[in-house]
Amino acid sequence: MSTTMLTLFASCPKGVESLLAEELKELGASEVAETVAGVSFAGNLELAYKACLWSRLASRILLRIGEVDSSDKHALYRGVQSFDWDEHLDQGSSFRVDFNGSTPDITHTRFGSQFVKDAIVDQLRDRHGWRPSVDNAKPDLRINVHARGDNTFVAIDLSGQSLHERGYRLEAGEAPLKENLAAAILYRAGWPELAKQGSTLLDPMCGSGTFLIEGAMMAADIAPGLLRARFGFDKWMGHIPKIWLAVLEDARERRMAGLAGVNTTIVGYEGLPKIVGRARANIQRAGLGKLITVKQQELASLKVDPEIQSGLVIANPPYGERMGDEASLVYLYKHLGEKIKQQAPGWQAAIFTSSQALVRSLGMGPKKSYTLFNGALSCKLYLYDVRERQVDQPASQQTRQDSVVNTFKASTAGGEMFANRLRKNLKQLGKWARKENIDCYRLYDADMPEYVVAVDLYRDWVHVQEYAAPKSIDETKAHQRLLEALEVIPGVLGIPENHVVFKRRERQSGKRQYEKLEQSGDMLEVKEGECRLLVNLKDYLDTGLFLDHRKMRLRIAREAAGKDFLNLFCYTGTATVHAAVGGAASTTSVDLSNTYLGWARKNLALNGLVDRKHRLEQADCLQWLKQDTRNYDLIFMDPPTFSNSKRMRGVFDVQEAHVELIERAMARLKPGGVLYFSNNFRRFQLAKELEQKFSVEEITASTIDRDFQRRPGIHRCWCIRR
Repeated sequence: MSTTMLTLFASCPKGVESLLAEELKELGASEVAETVAGVSFAGNLELAYKACLWSRLASRILLRIGEVDSSDKHALYRGVQSFDWDEHLDQGSSFRVDFNGSTPDITHTRFGSQFVKDAIVDQLRDRHGWRPSVDNAKPDLRINVHARGDNTFVAIDLSGQSLHERGYRLEAGEAPLKENLAAAILYRAGWPELAKQGSTLLDPMCGSGTFLIEGAMMAADIAPGLLRARFGFDKWMGHIPKIWLAVLEDARERRMAGLAGVNTTIVGYEGLPKIVGRARANIQRAGLGKLITVKQQELASLKVDPEIQSGLVIANPPYGERMGDEASLVYLYKHLGEKIKQQAPGWQAAIFTSSQALVRSLGMGPKKSYTLFNGALSCKLYLYDVRERQVDQPASQQTRQDSVVNTFKASTAGGEMFANRLRKNLKQLGKWARKENIDCYRLYDADMPEYVVAVDLYRDWVHVQEYAAPKSIDETKAHQRLLEALEVIPGVLGIPENHVVFKRRERQSGKRQYEKLEQSGDMLEVKEGECRLLVNLKDYLDTGLFLDHRKMRLRIAREAAGKDFLNLFCYTGTATVHAAVGGAASTTSVDLSNTYLGWARKNLALNGLVDRKHRLEQADCLQWLKQDTRNYDLIFMDPPTFSNSKRMRGVFDVQEAHVELIERAMARLKPGGVLYFSNNFRRFQLAKELEQKFSVEEITASTIDRDFQRRPGIHRCWCIRR
């Protein structure tokens, strides 16, 4: 039997066929021929064992015992019974039949499996007087039947469980790649050759560590099947243990030599502690703890050690299955591309995804791409030579203004007066903003009673809000002054007129402040502290970033390291991003609006913060606090003054609700923790009972930055402790 040539077939993921064919040839296969999702080949029993043990790419190794007529089910029955099944099964064996495809009169695979099973059992009972048992969960032998109309192939499954199940991965992440697909990606990316040169393998989003482990086994010449507890041939009647044990011993010797000689660095990063633990456990089960390092670190904090040798950055970022909001993935991919270019110049990169649109957001031109299937999903592997050392950030508005020779003259005396005030403010606040690295700030806030507008700079855009003039002011005159201000703003600031966005701000009630004004969907990226944030200047009355809370957000960033942070009424999650970038152990953000939670998800993704330690909860905050049982070190709460959203139970009024809100939030506060409570209701009075129950300190003055000094009542803020 050992020298008998066998007809064999190896199945694999679609797109991997040519790689598998080359792998089988290297193992010694002959008559190699590719087909869809598999490769047929010939070899002796030793080669069949080697294929089961050494193939990194195959899903199954099948020993074809024949092809039969299946033009009708009676022909199929006779064909199945033409094989001597006592050569494959003994009296105490269990088996199962895996039936795929169809015949003219068998179109359901379950019926096909049952039909073939009956033919086998009937033969053994009639010829030998015994019948094997059927075990679909853990059979001693799997019989594979592949029906192609009038012809059907019958085979013994030598692999048993799929060969991608190496035995090291008991727990995976949320959307794991199968191990053999990960190996195919590494082959296509050229990792085996890079490993021979001592290059580094780095996965910035490593999940349960599949790329790292497969890459390490390649580098150390470790057979991927060494950890498997069993194969499909173990209790097959044709199995020859002596041949198998020789193949197995050779693989063990190669593993020892490979581990002793490997000289490559393999490192992965993952943000969620639970997933890091899984990855490390998988690595230990694979016996590769000394070869692979996994660090708990989010993409946002990725820093590649300049001392390590360059090599391959490989990533399988989410492409819609793992993150609910697909739009946020655009910002994640943008951040990933920037990190790769900043941290790995001179390296090679491989990105595996199903979305060509998302790949464009990486900002890198691929040198090559390959189509591979992740299950039924068509995906592509994009390969890059990383050349850029850093990402050029757009010049700040302040820098551009420094270079503008401003010769603008207003057409009216009032307009020139307003222009002079803008110039004065720009000179003073611009210098401060540059020093503090502030991208957006309030330049003018109704400084002169004649011009009651707020002018906010967002890089090279201006957001203008007209406050409702008192009834004592003539409406015609007020309108004329507004037109003068709008004429002056682009001229003085040196920006295009179409970069001025104007809104009229009136006293808001209910949900009006959240209603859409436009449907542009235009997002502008700005920077605040160490965070990147998205604003929308056109579609809503507010932009997604409350500028007056800048100092509060920066304070949260300084205090959040290692803490569990809760952001109630989180809006677009800007405080959450600051906490996360500041090193929070976890963040939880709660808001009633799914629109704003989606915005928050985009803000997190833009900063490389995508794992589940940053939870987003759509809920009424008061009702959510009644049900939540977790505790937090740091809580920020900035409720609206009033809301009558249809999703709420009743009407929300901050003056009436704040006592219960604060008491319930304090019940979730860990010992030594702090709650920051803020709101912008000008007539708000903090209840005396709270001051008697907790340690309360008003910190409003310390939360008002320089650009809001003229409007100190824009919000109030308290620090509350037990």
